[in-house]
Amino acid sequence: MGRLFGTDGVRGVANADLTAELALGLSVAAAHVLAEAGTFEGHRPVAVVGRDPRASGEFLEAAVVAGLASAGVDVLRVGVLPTPAVAYLTGSLGADLGVMLSASHNPMPDNGIKFFARGGHKLADELEDRIEQTYRAHSSGEPWERPTGAGVGRVTVYDEGFDNYVAHLVGVLPNRLDGLKIVIDGAHGAAARVSPEAFARAGADVITIGTDPDGLNINDGCGSTHLELLRAAVVEHGADLGVAHDGDADRCLAVDHAGNEIDGDQILAVLALGMREAGTLRKNIVVATVMSNLGFKLAMEGAGIDLVQTAVGDRYVLEEMKAHGLALGGEQSGHVIVLDHATTGDGTLTGLMLAARVATTGKPLAELAGVMERLPQILINVPDVDKSRVATSPEVTAAVAEAERELGATGRVLLRPSGTEPLVRVMVEAADIEQARAVAERLADAVKSALG
Repeated sequence: MGRLFGTDGVRGVANADLTAELALGLSVAAAHVLAEAGTFEGHRPVAVVGRDPRASGEFLEAAVVAGLASAGVDVLRVGVLPTPAVAYLTGSLGADLGVMLSASHNPMPDNGIKFFARGGHKLADELEDRIEQTYRAHSSGEPWERPTGAGVGRVTVYDEGFDNYVAHLVGVLPNRLDGLKIVIDGAHGAAARVSPEAFARAGADVITIGTDPDGLNINDGCGSTHLELLRAAVVEHGADLGVAHDGDADRCLAVDHAGNEIDGDQILAVLALGMREAGTLRKNIVVATVMSNLGFKLAMEGAGIDLVQTAVGDRYVLEEMKAHGLALGGEQSGHVIVLDHATTGDGTLTGLMLAARVATTGKPLAELAGVMERLPQILINVPDVDKSRVATSPEVTAAVAEAERELGATGRVLLRPSGTEPLVRVMVEAADIEQARAVAERLADAVKSALG
């Protein structure tokens, strides 16, 4: 049986993989593990529970709330709010635990459970492992110790969460957005109300798409994974820029006034320069993953900003930032972490800060994003190979060395075994798209030949 917790909580098809019984059991287990760890010592424990608009979130939320309350935890139900809002409220309200029900950018039938520790930080891997072990032990018959009478948890609807979170977002902006026309695509997700409200309070003229969630349409042809509608809307309305979120709004992509995509690397570059100028880019370092475009690395070098790269995944970016006291990091996918104001990627905050940079400089987003040139990037998945030997195969090593010699300083090669499938990802960047494609195809052939 595989590990329940992945890199971003527990996910699966709701009511098939992720059942009400599993949600309830994990919640009870989380309460017991945190109690044993001393988190609840000396006070009555409190948890914040939120969700995205998926239909399955309704019954899963009920299961989580029931599990926590049955274990003696008081619950604040904040309703439909973004993942970073649940993290923020967990910290600002002094709660012992936060729980978010969402499958992020996944299609509607999926859902997930993510736990936050006190302060709104991601739960440590060791605690996730203990929660899973405790859940499995009790699901096979070991009885729970259950409180009774006044010891059971109480459940309260906390409607103030929306206003508190929006006020926080607007309050940390360095300047207002007056004079900007901005299109927001809420992906029919958790940011459908939050993001337009925050941008409007900050002074922007807001046009919305993807902001009518019905429980079934989350991420459906809209949001950060489908930018076509946003591109068209920005051009149609003559907007200065557009912002797109995913289902739980922990990421943000953008488009400029002409409808051109501005990806996470470009957003990170714009924010890094702005924070350096404001003196808030601690240690003059930005954190990104090894999948960031080479153009981003070259742009940071040219600007005199140091770059630290991590393994793929926003959790690794966050770990590096926290370990070294850094302020800014992110991924090409639009997960951007501004650690002074958020404990996780926050798509609404990212969009607001990007727009604030446009407002304060008076420059169009296209010009600001032009600080970096996105080099052509080709990614080929090579299936049905022994991915465990990708780093040790002499044939693959030789093929990579030859490719690197050909590309020189203006290109890059990355071979990465998939974390979930029997395949190897071959990524090649070069100044010329045809050269990148030719080198990637040769490398893919070499991987197939050596490891197939």
